Amino acid sequence: MTAMTDASTIARAIVAAHAARFGATGDAADSFTSDDPIYRGAKQACGTLGFIDIDAECLARAWQAQSERNGRFDAEAWPDTPADFGLRAFPPTRRDDSFPPCPEKLGLYAVLPDARWVGRMARAGVPTVQLRFKSDDAGAIEREVQAAVEAVRGTGALLFINDHWKHAIAARAYGLHLGQEDLDALAPADLRTIRDAGIRLGVSTHGYAEMLRADRASPSYLAMGAVYPTTLKRMATAPQGVARLAAYARLMRGYPQVGIGGVDEARMPEVLATGVGSVAVVRALVADPQPEEAASRLMAICNRAT
Repeated sequence: MTAMTDASTIARAIVAAHAARFGATGDAADSFTSDDPIYRGAKQACGTLGFIDIDAECLARAWQAQSERNGRFDAEAWPDTPADFGLRAFPPTRRDDSFPPCPEKLGLYAVLPDARWVGRMARAGVPTVQLRFKSDDAGAIEREVQAAVEAVRGTGALLFINDHWKHAIAARAYGLHLGQEDLDALAPADLRTIRDAGIRLGVSTHGYAEMLRADRASPSYLAMGAVYPTTLKRMATAPQGVARLAAYARLMRGYPQVGIGGVDEARMPEVLATGVGSVAVVRALVADPQPEEAASRLMAICNRAT
């Protein structure tokens, strides 16, 4: 702890305290929205630690708020108090506008390309499944969503539909999953329609700024990633890594959390060790020649972490 008031000294202290965890892989931030030395020093440091500008801005504001709340600056104390980030009351389920809750630990979360795969993994005992069906044919989407809902019936699996919110509501799916851009593109009336339907909502996030934006909707869970490099999607941000994932999990601990992106059997234990209650996988199942056996192994790893 220190009474430092010079931004450069503060920046060096933060980097020294956290470089071993996050790595010093970026350039110091050079755009600022305040002259406060703690804010400026923290933003410089977070840029050096590899955080993109919008995330460094969130962290710098939080570090300033944390220091004001505590009456001192502490380079060791990485911000993880929701109020310091301007977040509303936690847990989100207590808010008037929250989406319906889902289990705190969703376990193995299989992201699957079609209803046939959804049914196959649901019958294998996977507790949470997502239909990520890509098509521009509205009729095909409707049929696939309905087939997926039917495929999990009687299995106990919780089914989330990726993107296709109107079809998910019409088919009475358990939940809906939206990417950050899809959530941002919704009109307020659309978001109210989804909430009023009683469907659960999960949202993808890729860093602090996106987590803060997602929190405004009070969703049912947050997905965080990509944890590792992945070839399945073109990512706008670099892989987050488990150190950042652990920091995200501490901040957003009022939410059920899903780690996603490049996770395989070997990596799953270290992802679960961050505190997330679920790990999403794609290739670890659909690319395995014996996916039911792979699912069994992955579920055993999740169960050991509980």
